[in-house]
Amino acid sequence: MAEAVHPGEERRRENRRLLTRLSVVAMLMFGFGFALVPFYERICLALGVNSLVERSELPANTQIDTSRTVTVELDANAHHMAWRFRPLESHVAVHPGELVHVEYEISNVHGSAITAQAVPSYGPALAGQYFRKLECFCFKQQTLAAGETRVMPVTFYIDPALPEDVRTITLSYTFFEVAGLGGKS
Repeated sequence: MAEAVHPGEERRRENRRLLTRLSVVAMLMFGFGFALVPFYERICLALGVNSLVERSELPANTQIDTSRTVTVELDANAHHMAWRFRPLESHVAVHPGELVHVEYEISNVHGSAITAQAVPSYGPALAGQYFRKLECFCFKQQTLAAGETRVMPVTFYIDPALPEDVRTITLSYTFFEVAGLGGKS
């Protein structure tokens, strides 16, 4: 004969089962959140978008197309940060295939060290696939001490396959603070 179960005991068992299920779901969600970061990086790498660490190879064909000139406008922003950030020149005239070196100046006017990452963007958007950076401060996080000023380089070339109707490219960098790092890199 089956033993009678007290109604309060049955409820405790159901609550324990529910707690166990909810705990498993919470752990799976937490693990899924951590798994999204490398998954996102792989997808971006595969699609060639939003790559902060990708460096272009040295140009295989060093032919410079002197029949065209593309104006590269340089822009700089520090998103909600106490940094002054500016290009040392506002624009450069570039022949596709020509190696170009530009510099940006950045100053931390905050009272403590800050770590940030620069994210590039291009206008028109299709220009990004023809813009080849060989050296760039955007490849890694930057930590500036309080009051520090630094000049940072960008070396690039524009692929001669850039469509002929594109005569101006805007290269814009925006620095975003790396949350939780402060002055640690």
